[in-house]
Amino acid sequence: MPLPMEVEVERLLMDAATRAARYLDDVQTRRVAPSAPSVDGLAEFFRPLQEQPIDAAAVLEELDAAGSPATVATAGGRFFGFVIGGSLPAALAANVLAGAWDQNAGLEAASPVAIALEKVCRGWLTAALGLPAEAELGITTGATMANFSGLAAARHALLEAQGWNVEAQGLFGAPPITIIVGDEVHVSVLKALSLLGFGRDRVVRVPVDGQGRMIAEHLPRIDGPTIVCIQAGNVNTGAFDPAQEIITRLRGSGAWVHVDGAFGLWAAASRSRSHLTAGFGLADSWATDAHKWLNVPYDNGLVFVRDRRHLNAAMSSSVAAYLVESETRDPHLTVPEMSRRARGVEVWAALRSLGTEGLAELVDRPCRHAARMADALKDAGYDVLNDVVLNQVLVSFGDPETTRRVIAGIQQDGTCWFGGTLWQGRTAMRISVSSWATTDEDVDKSLEAMLRVARETIAQV
Repeated sequence: MPLPMEVEVERLLMDAATRAARYLDDVQTRRVAPSAPSVDGLAEFFRPLQEQPIDAAAVLEELDAAGSPATVATAGGRFFGFVIGGSLPAALAANVLAGAWDQNAGLEAASPVAIALEKVCRGWLTAALGLPAEAELGITTGATMANFSGLAAARHALLEAQGWNVEAQGLFGAPPITIIVGDEVHVSVLKALSLLGFGRDRVVRVPVDGQGRMIAEHLPRIDGPTIVCIQAGNVNTGAFDPAQEIITRLRGSGAWVHVDGAFGLWAAASRSRSHLTAGFGLADSWATDAHKWLNVPYDNGLVFVRDRRHLNAAMSSSVAAYLVESETRDPHLTVPEMSRRARGVEVWAALRSLGTEGLAELVDRPCRHAARMADALKDAGYDVLNDVVLNQVLVSFGDPETTRRVIAGIQQDGTCWFGGTLWQGRTAMRISVSSWATTDEDVDKSLEAMLRVARETIAQV
């Protein structure tokens, strides 16, 4: 019996492409959350693994038939839950080609093309995001690991200055490092801190204002090795910490400033909102996502570190004799993984297809959509809780229970999808607009649905 890989590859890939294209066409008109019967259909996958190989085309058909209907339509234009962008056509196509290449992007010797494209992206991205040209780039799985990598570089630099080699000696007996965060610090930063041995609860929290911005004058006095984590784009309000003021206050203290800019850092590429990122380029490390506002396929995150030596040291390992080191730059020295897929191919394709003007519009358009939604909600008499400076909107439909019922009703309606949150004691619906696929028509349909459901829900109270 032939092994399952002995198939007509071209026909199989054409079948996959046809199914993918049909899915992307259908996703524009179907309900955003999968229906209950579609989710129930996933039971088809729960069966014992058979003994004999199955034809690859039949496997693909089974996956499409039961899997595609049970997806959440994040690739369409009316998913506004969390901060999830769709995939730009060029990035999606590059993802398919890179999958066929099947490159290990950890070493230049294993993939010259993957490493070349990362080098190109490093120059394009530092310029677009207003970061130092010398900053090193690492391409990670997402912002959590980007935060982890940037904070690992910080840990190395601060302890090295104290004469401690943390990579060799670990943290037992190491000089203590103070971690300062804002009260609205994102959970991905706290997770990264816990993975690095700093602990989630051993942080010094700085009070924030009504938009979630760190209040600079409340920064504690810096005494000894310190990491200060600031935020570019609060996950609820979109607000930015006052980076210029914070970093000015820290000047001369020796503190390392790390920026969590999972989506907000992309405002630097905008024509109308780049002012929000003033001062962030003065930091020492930065984390952001490419699978958010750059709209490349999951998973794809970016870490930048001003001094590449600290990132390389933090990510170093005892090199095996068979791993051929490049004289220029091997990506396994910039991220935790040694073996990893060539994520830079998608980043390159997205940037190459957009150019600087397209990248600016990719940021500006969702911001316009968010502002339009906020204005319509205000006009309808609902309470918008934040200053809509970016792509995030918080809205309350009354008391907590009513707001939760409206959110559930909108999700059940299926036209669009929004999630709930708790913002400084108030229950709210959170609107996140970050997809290239969202059109004015999508906004029209979404507003009609949310206002209709809100009216009907409140009328039943």
